[in-house]
Amino acid sequence: MLDFRKSSINSALRKILKRFHYPLEVMLTCVRWYVAYPLSLRHVEKMMQERGVFVDHSTVHRWVEPPRGLS
Repeated sequence: MLDFRKSSINSALRKILKRFHYPLEVMLTCVRWYVAYPLSLRHVEKMMQERGVFVDHSTVHRWVEPPRGLS
């Protein structure tokens, strides 16, 4: 029974993650750096570019900002 729930959760999660343009690891790294350290969005953008990942600062802002109506 536990395996069935785990596989259904994984398949649902895979469907959601498939729509993302960037890998989840990249998204979480950007959000973690922005929240944990006193960095601007443009600093995060530059740091990711130095690592070969080209992401715009406005995209990072969308990842960090909570959806409207939830804050």
